[in-house]
Amino acid sequence: MTATLVAKDLAAGHGARSLFAGLDLVVAPGDVIGLVGVNGAGKSTLLRLLAGLDQPEQGELRLSPPTATIGHLPQEPERRPGESVREFLARRTGVAAAGESMDRAAQALADGTPGADDDYSLSLERWLALGGADLDERAEGVAASLGLTTGRSVLDLPMTALSGGQAARAGLASLLLSRYDVFLLDEPTNDLDLDGLDRLENFVGQLRAGTVVVSHDREFLTRTVTKVLELDLAQGSVSLYGGGYDSYLEERQSARRHAREEFDEYADKRAALEGRAQMQRSWMDKGVKNARRKATDSDKLGRKFRSEASEKQAAKARQTQRMIERLDTVDEPRKEWELRLEIAAAPRSGSVVATLDQAEVRRGDFHCGPLTLQIDWADRIAITGANGSGKSTLLAALLGRLPLDSGRASLGPGVVVGEVDQARALFHGPETLLDAFSAAVPDTAPAEVRTLLAKFGLTADHVLRPATTLSPGERTRAALALLQGRGVNLLVLDEPTNHLDLAAIEQLEAALDRYEGTLLLVTHDRRMLEAVHTTRRVAVADGKITEG
Repeated sequence: MTATLVAKDLAAGHGARSLFAGLDLVVAPGDVIGLVGVNGAGKSTLLRLLAGLDQPEQGELRLSPPTATIGHLPQEPERRPGESVREFLARRTGVAAAGESMDRAAQALADGTPGADDDYSLSLERWLALGGADLDERAEGVAASLGLTTGRSVLDLPMTALSGGQAARAGLASLLLSRYDVFLLDEPTNDLDLDGLDRLENFVGQLRAGTVVVSHDREFLTRTVTKVLELDLAQGSVSLYGGGYDSYLEERQSARRHAREEFDEYADKRAALEGRAQMQRSWMDKGVKNARRKATDSDKLGRKFRSEASEKQAAKARQTQRMIERLDTVDEPRKEWELRLEIAAAPRSGSVVATLDQAEVRRGDFHCGPLTLQIDWADRIAITGANGSGKSTLLAALLGRLPLDSGRASLGPGVVVGEVDQARALFHGPETLLDAFSAAVPDTAPAEVRTLLAKFGLTADHVLRPATTLSPGERTRAALALLQGRGVNLLVLDEPTNHLDLAAIEQLEAALDRYEGTLLLVTHDRRMLEAVHTTRRVAVADGKITEG
């Protein structure tokens, strides 16, 4: 079924703060619309509105035909206790809900409820359209193709038993198995390796259904989207750009340059007119004063002349004021909040920063090693590999966080580690953000901690909340703030771009260019791998490493 989703004059906000207003959007079959904007601009909010999960403050949504299905796939696949991978896939593809609806209609039909036959027919049609008839068969094939294999069928394992990489592949599998009429995808690229990104790009590129996607993967956006909808929080505007992502970047830059030029021209013209009006009023005032000072009965002609001159200046001043009032007001473009990231440097470490010597780690069925690797001062190493290949295990072994089954690991003298781990684990506990952050920088006063967090967009509303309630993007910014709050000379970044907005990613890349210590970078962000200068590349596959 082909379907069209139409949004008209949508508005939404958080409390007294407006996110967007007057938003119009048509999602037609074959459209792939990239939804961009800084964190907090309302991207996830808009997806929930389009999915019908929340109600807008104003405006309306129309789905044609009304029986079409909308698939909303949020950015963090929820792992419910006791839910198997098979059940997770059925829920995410909409098959589970359609099956429950069909069961209720069948029961109503058996009970002789009027109209139950029509309800059952609609429910069955929906279940079939979503792929319920052959979901199990397709799920086995997709799971195998994604490498989701264990000693027994992975589909029968609980989702909570999967590793982070396996959970990411299960999330991708749920998308590849979906047959919605409209897709709403919130950060589908997070945690995917390069193979997963290729599969996702191919899937989105071949969809006939209309799609709205939020992603901070610039290469993914370049390869997939046909239009870009920008939520500009600073300007309070919504703009739809035709063409792909690169075209959007060019048009946005041109639009911002023209907006600045238009305001500068307006400001210069207004300033010139106001200066002229001020001068004319000054001349008028001087004329009146002179007329009064020289006013004598014997100088009637001169007094009349000076009076007429003053009136002429007053008329000119009024005329200039009218010109000012007739100017079309041009608002000054508001500057967006920017993440100003600086990575604080600690004194340099010794020449040898970290070493692994024939190190081996076993975790259940996974065997990593033997690993031999030496990291020297000022090395800048990109670490790549598929999900589950052992990248995070390698980092944990290098940093001494993971007990080795054999071999040796050591950190060199004077090494001060700064880390943004994949799970942002420091900010997942019940303590407040302020307490969690302060514990990591015990010598920093609470007032200074608040100031530092505010620079990263984490304000008074955030610092007293339990850290576990922070969004993924807020946890990432807190982790980056910590790099600025304490000096480091070994910087370890494990998928640092996950949940960061595009502007923040660019700021991070700029900060990494300025950073002069040792860097270990794990990322699947293809643009970041190109943008960040590295001196070595280490590939991890099946628990082994190769360098080249």
